[in-house]
Amino acid sequence: MAIITYALTMLFIMYGLYLLKKERVKVHEERIAAIFNPERTAAVEAPFQEEELQGSLSKRILKPFWMKVRRLFKQRTSDKQFQKLEVKLEEAGNPMKMTVVEFRIAKLVVATVITGVFALLGFAASGTVMGITLYAGVGFLIAQYVPSFYLKSKTAERKKSAVKELPDFLDLLTVSIEAGLGFDAAMSKVVAKKEGTLSTEFQRCLEEIRLGKTRREALTGVKKRLNVDDIHAFIGSIIQAEQLGIGMVQVLRIQSDEVRARRKQRAEESAMKAPIKMMFPLVLFIFPGIFIILLGPAVIQILETF
Repeated sequence: MAIITYALTMLFIMYGLYLLKKERVKVHEERIAAIFNPERTAAVEAPFQEEELQGSLSKRILKPFWMKVRRLFKQRTSDKQFQKLEVKLEEAGNPMKMTVVEFRIAKLVVATVITGVFALLGFAASGTVMGITLYAGVGFLIAQYVPSFYLKSKTAERKKSAVKELPDFLDLLTVSIEAGLGFDAAMSKVVAKKEGTLSTEFQRCLEEIRLGKTRREALTGVKKRLNVDDIHAFIGSIIQAEQLGIGMVQVLRIQSDEVRARRKQRAEESAMKAPIKMMFPLVLFIFPGIFIILLGPAVIQILETF
């Protein structure tokens, strides 16, 4: 009975997440329709109440319940915690397009699932209340770490990708500006030709500039979302060159050389660390085998002699 109840609970939660995704798509379509086709929007809104009353059970009951759950989570999230989670999600690239409220709900779902699975393992292993409680506690501790670990891994992956893409991105940007394009046009051209983390972030930067932000504010947003020293130096030099009126091509060439020099230094540093990292598998796996091969026959002869 407990397993059936747990399965039904997980089913309802997953269905609620599906309804949330469907609702967001519908809201976006309605906003686009309201901007580009207001007459059609007015015609649709007239019979909206009648259509809502004739809707399915999910639209009339489950959807309002899901909205209440979202509002409850949002109300119980403090402003400080909301901003902190928002920064972490932006640094991770907003995986699966999750908002802060959706991430908290997903965190609760993951905690429930993992705790329930470990409780079932405890029931199968021991069958006692103490064993089930111990397994469930271990599962709960693991579940608290899994979402944070996921965000950290996505953030580290984005940073590594951005550092890897930066030299080529700078070269293409420099060539485009030398060809006579302005900075924004050159960046738009490079973003259209390349794919990756930097292209995505600078595409968002260009969209923010078109929506009214200054170039400084948009680039500062990129710097916050990609918290990497090379990106900080690149964006800082662009902002400084714009303020002082320095030629952008010269600044970009200097930045490209510096980025490649830092990449070479990182490669040399990794090469210097390789012998130390190789020491642990040598001591744990290779040396014991060598000792067995070299000293094994001698030990056998000594044992046979005595």
